[in-house]
Amino acid sequence: MRTIDQTSKKPSYLGDSYYYDSVTVSTKGLELELGRILTTFTTIDLSNNKFEGYIPSIMGDLIALRILNLSHNGLQGPITPSLGSLSLVESLDLSGNHLVGEIPPQFASLTALEVLNLSYNHLEGCIPQGNQFHTFENNSYEGNDGLRGFPLSKGCGNHGHDSASEKTYAEYALDEESNSEFLNDFWKAALMGYGTGLWIGLSIIYILISNGNMKWLERIVEEMEHKIMMARRKKQRRQRNYRRSNNRI
Repeated sequence: MRTIDQTSKKPSYLGDSYYYDSVTVSTKGLELELGRILTTFTTIDLSNNKFEGYIPSIMGDLIALRILNLSHNGLQGPITPSLGSLSLVESLDLSGNHLVGEIPPQFASLTALEVLNLSYNHLEGCIPQGNQFHTFENNSYEGNDGLRGFPLSKGCGNHGHDSASEKTYAEYALDEESNSEFLNDFWKAALMGYGTGLWIGLSIIYILISNGNMKWLERIVEEMEHKIMMARRKKQRRQRNYRRSNNRI
């Protein structure tokens, strides 16, 4: 899948001289049963599994690939721009994952692409324009509320060059690492501030107790006792009034 054989003039099939290999594949939204498999029919179908993590950038080296189906897994992170090097790919299905970020602009160079399915991910930003992207319909992008541009009803406007849509695959990973470091530093600083404030407060109380200057504390206790007594009296009055009204009835 890394090399394209330009020398073969007649079709050759997988198998030996007596028996040919056969396979059923999912491609372009259809289930196809191939009685014989052409050696040039390079396909990867890993759909409906439980794969997680990023799409490996090394997949962009498989330049002879014609069909790539990674749908209905648990893939995360942005779509690697290296998939834009698959110049022969005819069907690309990444639907039903947890992919984020923008659609790589490199995809606009995939002129052999006939079917694109990126539905039900968390993609955002402007849809690339030009070449094959003018032929794809809304169902290629449904379930991605953050996407804008043709053929969707949300226009791209001047948002096509915002900083979020210009993040590369590597920058996204760096941002995730920076965010994690920021949160760690934030909580360290918060805990240090809390500990410092608590220490200062306890020190002030200790100094006041040592100096015998406790009048402020006595006033607070007296005010609290007064409020508690007044609340009890009000409650007792309400109970007496309630009983009297019931006796009258």
